[in-house]
Amino acid sequence: MIKGNVKLADVAKAAGVSQGTASNVFSRPEVVRQEVRERVLGIARELGYNGPDIKGRLLRAGRVNAIGVAAIEPLAYFFEDPWARALMTEIAAVCDATGTGIALVSAQNQQKLAWNINSALVDGFILLCVEGGEKLVELTRRRQLPFIALALGSGNASIPAIGIDNIAGAATAARHLADLGHRRFAILAIGLNDDRVGVVTPEQAVRSLKFTSRDRALGYWQALADFGIGREDVPMYGTQNDRPSVNAALEALFSTAKPPRAILAMSDRIALLAMQWLAGRGLAVPGDVSVIGFDGVPEAATAAPGLTTMAQPLEEIARRAVAAILDEAVPPLQEALEVMLVVRGSTAPPRSD
Repeated sequence: MIKGNVKLADVAKAAGVSQGTASNVFSRPEVVRQEVRERVLGIARELGYNGPDIKGRLLRAGRVNAIGVAAIEPLAYFFEDPWARALMTEIAAVCDATGTGIALVSAQNQQKLAWNINSALVDGFILLCVEGGEKLVELTRRRQLPFIALALGSGNASIPAIGIDNIAGAATAARHLADLGHRRFAILAIGLNDDRVGVVTPEQAVRSLKFTSRDRALGYWQALADFGIGREDVPMYGTQNDRPSVNAALEALFSTAKPPRAILAMSDRIALLAMQWLAGRGLAVPGDVSVIGFDGVPEAATAAPGLTTMAQPLEEIARRAVAAILDEAVPPLQEALEVMLVVRGSTAPPRSD
């Protein structure tokens, strides 16, 4: 009996076969005669050999045919958040077409982040929601594998990224409602650095909103200014992109003397939750209140009424992101893609008071 770390060479010697034959038993068993396979596997069991080091073999090959996807969020985010779920569906479709695997990498636990990044058996990384994820970017760079971030606006042009023009998209959303005749707006925001829920002044928004949400606020204000509506005329409430905080924001907004007639929601999830709250209070959408979202998740199309939204080109984002890793086509410059206004039943001209 061999003591200590048993190697493939030990198994081959004990079974009376070459190391190449023993290797084929584990990696290409169909090319080895059955009696030889059984003898080698029996010896391996006796010696306590569990098979070759898959990680070492793949790393020696120089490619593992898998992509890591990491986010500064719990792993549940990939399944619970409509935008993340829709994006992952598109990434999975591209990977399926190329026979590529996906590894979800948890970046929530900062103490284990370095281990998770360094031990991931992947050819590169797609980073979601890199806002506040400087350490994630730093560790990914150290790994010396290609990576691409799916966000723009951090101010660090050295981070390769594919994103969308949040300012232009938000401006289009606000202009759509203003063109319908709306003048009483409210913004349901997401992405406050301190996770605060409640009223947010324009000054606080510029200072404390993460860049994606900040840019959407800037886009809303930019478009509304063309209609003579100032920043201070548009109440903004911070949310955590969940039902309790959205409900709390709406309770506050609709307890005022002149509640909004149009809601600019910074995500489709917020917009859909707002529509549910409004329906529960007997307020018709869009008869009493128009609602527009942002992202273009599948649930927006199946809501009743359908949610008007700014749709991100998720299929194109996924295609480019996967290509950046597999084809070593990381863009030298950050790329901003356009979003598209999709008009459905949740927006209409306001009723006359």
